[in-house]
Amino acid sequence: MAADHLVVESDGPLLRVTINRLEKRNALSRAVLNEIATTFTEHAGNPQIKAVVLTGAGDKSFAAGGDLHDLANVRTEAEALAMSREARRSLTSVAQFPVPVIAALNGDALGGGAELAVACDFIVAASTSRIGFIQGKLNISTAWGGGIRLRQRIGMTQALRLLSRAELLGASDAERIGLVDCTAAPDQSLDACVHEFCHPILQQAPQVLRAFKALTTAHDKDTSVDVLKDIETRHFVSTWIHDDHWAVADEVLNARRSQ
Repeated sequence: MAADHLVVESDGPLLRVTINRLEKRNALSRAVLNEIATTFTEHAGNPQIKAVVLTGAGDKSFAAGGDLHDLANVRTEAEALAMSREARRSLTSVAQFPVPVIAALNGDALGGGAELAVACDFIVAASTSRIGFIQGKLNISTAWGGGIRLRQRIGMTQALRLLSRAELLGASDAERIGLVDCTAAPDQSLDACVHEFCHPILQQAPQVLRAFKALTTAHDKDTSVDVLKDIETRHFVSTWIHDDHWAVADEVLNARRSQ
């Protein structure tokens, strides 16, 4: 897929998606959001992908919120509703991607950029990066599912505090409250931190990762216990009978026999 505002690269089982609008601090225009939706939708069926790393170009900004110049002509109730729904569709394609998605905060994730970050399963941050749900400074609320996901991630009280105070957190403070999963050490590059974080994930079989993601995604939707049990059982059976499982099981059994 040709993308004007994204750089999409395959690194073995790892897919790298970079928002490439350095001159705009990687702001999320409607065109960028549409490209994100298309990219994640098109790669969702690739059985070889084990994880996705989503980041921004440069070292200053992951995504500096919605592109205000692009969104300035969204004025009516119908236009605002359409914009919100389309952007939510884009972030949902990230949240529901069938294997883990890691947001690599190379810089600030602000407003809509913070909403994009929490749509990912994990957030790994450079030591100098910051994250803030600062929509209130523009007298608006979250619009793309970010407020809901923030509450799910850090709880009601912490989420309300960040939203109502428009707090901008450094990476270490964000990690302290569970908003960020891993922060690079001051002398560690973001790439090295991401590699270290992703390494155990990439050791898993892709079908197993899909099983885990399907179960946790379904649980986020408050799906009934019976449906969750069915999802877990169905994926267990498919991974149990897979050749990858039996290859490892045979290695373990053969090792025990030789002892």
